[in-house]
Amino acid sequence: MDSIWFATPDIADMNRQMQNTACSTLGIVITEIGDNWVKGTMPADARTFQPAGLVHGGANVLFAETLGSMAANLCLDNGKEYAVGQEVNANHLRGVRSGTLTGIATLVHRGRTSQVWEIRIVNDEDKLSCISRLTMAVIAAR
Repeated sequence: MDSIWFATPDIADMNRQMQNTACSTLGIVITEIGDNWVKGTMPADARTFQPAGLVHGGANVLFAETLGSMAANLCLDNGKEYAVGQEVNANHLRGVRSGTLTGIATLVHRGRTSQVWEIRIVNDEDKLSCISRLTMAVIAAR
């Protein structure tokens, strides 16, 4: 498969971009990039828990949107255009109380003005915890 990325992705640069943001506060890290997907991790710990001791649904959504947004912008010449989140949904399928979540954002649709990404989040046992769909609007750079 041919790569969908505009330029060669740099994982270290992507992780630097997340410094001092909600992403770094939650411990999100980009770990791998394929020809049409971006993979990352997020800890299941006090930073990401809701009061009942499970990963918060909002943390899952932030994780999913981070992976999809980073991937979407890799597809574009950011000097001319960039992608911003337009809609995100998530189905929380399995509670997680510890360990590390792994998410993979995979391209579903790449259009001139929008992109759609599917993000699958699994627990340490590779069991699906959350599945999300992210729509990104492609807009002109200013």
